[in-house]
Amino acid sequence: MGKLVDGDDGLPAEDVGVWTKEKHGYLCRYIDISRATRAKFLGDRKGGATYIDPFCGPGRCRVRETGEWIDGGVVAAWRKSCDGGAPFSQIYVGDLDVQRRRATASRLRQLGAPVIEIEGSAVLSVKEIVAKLNPYGLHFAFLDPFNLEALDFSIIRMLSALKRIDMLVHVNQMDLQRNLVSNATAEESAFDIFAPGWRDKVSVVQSQQALRQQVFQYWRDLVASLGVWPSTEMRLITGGKNQPLYWLLMAAKHSLPHKFWEAAANTEGQGKLF
Repeated sequence: MGKLVDGDDGLPAEDVGVWTKEKHGYLCRYIDISRATRAKFLGDRKGGATYIDPFCGPGRCRVRETGEWIDGGVVAAWRKSCDGGAPFSQIYVGDLDVQRRRATASRLRQLGAPVIEIEGSAVLSVKEIVAKLNPYGLHFAFLDPFNLEALDFSIIRMLSALKRIDMLVHVNQMDLQRNLVSNATAEESAFDIFAPGWRDKVSVVQSQQALRQQVFQYWRDLVASLGVWPSTEMRLITGGKNQPLYWLLMAAKHSLPHKFWEAAANTEGQGKLF
């Protein structure tokens, strides 16, 4: 999580790396490509098209390398949905940090967005959001946690109960790599939250690369068991020194979101995991 700074609009903003622009670019391309499908759920007597972000941050960022000001993910996504003529009918935002969540909600309201602010942790907020959603709507969730531990598998489990749910998921590759030994050997670790039951399926007596791959594949299999298939097409986001930071992938019940994601991510040459 980046430090908070004074934003250019008087509200708190986040200090981020330049790679954040790339991440938001993929998100917005997906929002744009999926606009025609989203439009079918908008209007009276339809189920609606919602956007869910339980890790919303403050909604505004300063790129530390350049000093440039950019929108946070949910704000950028709302703008893109409006530009495409199919704005989301509801936007649910959550963040355990109250200051960040309120800043995002304020920015969205200033843009006329139908924002609903949900308090509490990501797990608690998603539980509340799922209970509020129209079961006949089209729902999109952007799961962009700060680290692997924050991506509690119960979040994906709860969202997967929805009939129409597409999830763009950030999986922290740096945690899988940098903190591998501590996560694999501790009695309780981020791996247990991210991929519950992994210890029964993955041996820790193997190379670090093989261990990383198998933990990640176990997580993918867990997600698929819920009926929301994780895409084979993934986009690796790297840092300023070309170090791997995290993967973006789509998890969805139907083939169309995967086709949209493949086009949005332009994933040629991005399939190698580690």
